[in-house]
Amino acid sequence: MARLRELYEKEIVPALMEKFNYKNIMEAPKLEKIVVNMGVGDAKENPKFLEGAVNDLSVITGQKPVVTTAKKSVSNFKLRAGMRIGAKVTLRGDRMYEFADKLLNVALPRVRDFRGVSARSFDGRGNYSLGIREQLIFPEINYDQIEKVRGMDIVFVTTAKTDEEAREFLRLLGMPFAN
Repeated sequence: MARLRELYEKEIVPALMEKFNYKNIMEAPKLEKIVVNMGVGDAKENPKFLEGAVNDLSVITGQKPVVTTAKKSVSNFKLRAGMRIGAKVTLRGDRMYEFADKLLNVALPRVRDFRGVSARSFDGRGNYSLGIREQLIFPEINYDQIEKVRGMDIVFVTTAKTDEEAREFLRLLGMPFAN
């Protein structure tokens, strides 16, 4: 069992039940999935950039990413519908908890001048979005093997009904919110 899942079951659920006066364990918020998305706008000129992004995502998450395509044509960006422009991974179960553990305890502290993540990136339904500027913060990425430094979006989808519940849940998981 993943270390973070064990922490969730033994410490976080009782703390949430006490704070929010839940009557049932099933009312406590939990992680449903984590979606990691990497947009590769340069892929329209050079398809090799997309391969590099797919390789980086698969090394970071331990799961093969899905290549995403453009839904609409946008002439200002020289983009046609159906062009391959990104990659995403949806993590669930133990892989999700392993990735969250690695992100919160290893990768985020490696960000330069890190003072914490924004506490305002909730969507109103208990989901949290986080942007990372470079994939180099993950220890699996070898600096010599990447063609270009790319960022990624990470979305924590929770079962929390409000942002306050989700913020407290993620704080107990170890999310380093800035004050």
